Amino acid sequence: MIRQTAQHLSRQVTRFSRAGVARCFSAHWENFAMAPPDPIIGLNEAFALDESPHKVNVGVGAYRDDSGKPYVLPCVRKAEAILQSKGLDHEYSGIAGDPTYVNLALKFAYGEDSVPLMENRVAGVQTLSGTGGLRLFGEVLRKHGHTHIYLPNPTWGNHIPIMQNAGLEVRKYHYYDAENSDLDYDNMITDIKEMPEGSCLLLHACAHNPTG
Repeated sequence: MIRQTAQHLSRQVTRFSRAGVARCFSAHWENFAMAPPDPIIGLNEAFALDESPHKVNVGVGAYRDDSGKPYVLPCVRKAEAILQSKGLDHEYSGIAGDPTYVNLALKFAYGEDSVPLMENRVAGVQTLSGTGGLRLFGEVLRKHGHTHIYLPNPTWGNHIPIMQNAGLEVRKYHYYDAENSDLDYDNMITDIKEMPEGSCLLLHACAHNPTG
C-alpha cells in the first residue's frame, strides 16, 4: 500500500514542470513580510558582484574548492565510510537524541577533564538543527518561568525573532569590538556579571555569526 501510494505521488509530481512548481511556491509566500536582511547574505551578494579573479568567499560556513564548489573534507568522507561499514539501522532516536553521541559531543566540547561535566552540571540534547533547536529551547525556557534571554551584540539576525516568537524578551550583551575586529572581552564579562541571577544567555560556541 505504501509503495503504491509513493508511486502514485511520484506520477502526480512529474505532471508539473519545475517552473510551474516554482510559481506555485512563490505564490503561496508572496504575501509574507521578509525578515530583516542577514549581513551574511549581503556578503554573498557582494562576493557575486566582485570581479576580482582572486576573490574568496568566507561568508558561508562551508568549505569550497577553487571553483567555488562545496568541498567535503577527506576526514568527513572517511567518517562516512566508517558509518556505512557498520550497517547501522535508521531507528528513531529518543526525544533528546542519541545519548552516546550527546555524551561524546559534550566531552569533545568541554574536555574529558571538565569539572562541570564531572559534577553533572552540564546538560545537552541533540536537536534537529541550530535554528529549530533554538526555537524549541526558547519555548522550553518560557514555559519554565524565564521571561528574557541575552544575545550577543551582534548576533545572527534570525536569533532575535526566534526568541521573540518563543515569547522571550531579547536583551543584548557586548560581544564584538568592531574598531579592533576582536572580542570585546572586558565589556562582555562586565555585562554577564551584571545580568540578574538566573538569566539565560546565548553563546556561540564557535564560528560566531556574523563576525566569524
